[in-house]
Amino acid sequence: MAKPASIKIRLNSTADTGYFYVAKKNARTMTEKMKVTKYDPVARKHVEFVEAKIK
Repeated sequence: MAKPASIKIRLNSTADTGYFYVAKKNARTMTEKMKVTKYDPVARKHVEFVEAKIK
């Protein structure tokens, strides 16, 4: 069987609050690490979230 194109990733907050989002990304078309600006409710502001593996 073939590998699925989309994988689940964890987006960790760069504000070191421990907050994270779970997202999907297409591993074939988007090979670099994902960086997204999203809302962190613990820090109560928009910060950058970076991709990490789901453990």
